[in-house]
Amino acid sequence: MQKTSARLAPIDVLKNQLLLLILSALTCLFALVSLAQAADRANVEAFLKVTGFDVAIDSIALSATSAPDLLGMNQGDFGAQWTTVAEDVFDTELMQNRALDILEATLEDDLLAHAAAFYASDLGQRLVEVENSSHMADDEEKELVGNAMLADLEAKDDPRIDLFRRMSVAIDPNDIGPQAMTEIQVRFILAASYAGVIDLRTDEDGLRALLNENAEEMAEAIETSSLANAAYTYRDFTLEELVAYTEALEHPDMMTVYELMNAVHFEVMSNRFEALALRMGDIQPVQDL
Repeated sequence: MQKTSARLAPIDVLKNQLLLLILSALTCLFALVSLAQAADRANVEAFLKVTGFDVAIDSIALSATSAPDLLGMNQGDFGAQWTTVAEDVFDTELMQNRALDILEATLEDDLLAHAAAFYASDLGQRLVEVENSSHMADDEEKELVGNAMLADLEAKDDPRIDLFRRMSVAIDPNDIGPQAMTEIQVRFILAASYAGVIDLRTDEDGLRALLNENAEEMAEAIETSSLANAAYTYRDFTLEELVAYTEALEHPDMMTVYELMNAVHFEVMSNRFEALALRMGDIQPVQDL
């Protein structure tokens, strides 16, 4: 394959594709809870469905479209094989099984029961329905509508904005999301370099430094995208319902569950991006005749 020099993807690409996906599917971190009495696989599978986490895992496949952009390339560089390879790598059954494997070994029964009880409620099921729909929605439309809704809420000084911020803190209290974003890019770009897809003109430390140059801008984009995504997703809920949801997310047991789910989501996504990079090395580029 003809190599190309790696460069940082534009901030709009990250925000519109990979970043928004990660945020709507819950921000990621490296952490696993200690093993106590792990839930059995059938209960974990039911847990994924009742919480909508199964759809969040499936939606990782949508991020494949952003992969070439992160390398300064485009899908056309990989010809007709691109779609087949991307679908093969981001196989939803494979991703679901990987998530189940991790959760089966780490998710404690009492934590599973706590989260499942809330999401099995009438309010919980309505929230899962809209969150599932948001995961799979068109990113450009979601961003456009969400930003307009957010601007309207800000103009009215609506208390929902503060609730959205509290939700964001509850699901990622240590603000690990930006670090996870960087780690996904580093692992993917390095794997692409090893596979011969790109000619990386720096080492790992240099790559991290380059990515961190945009840290402040990225943090602002994350906050704005998070609020816009929440405005879009929860637009049909009353203030009282959003207060109830926020308080549920702030419960210590729920925060532990989200910490674990974030870690699982991050691991599955990172694993698939690294696998995609290796497969990209096997795809022949389009040749002009």
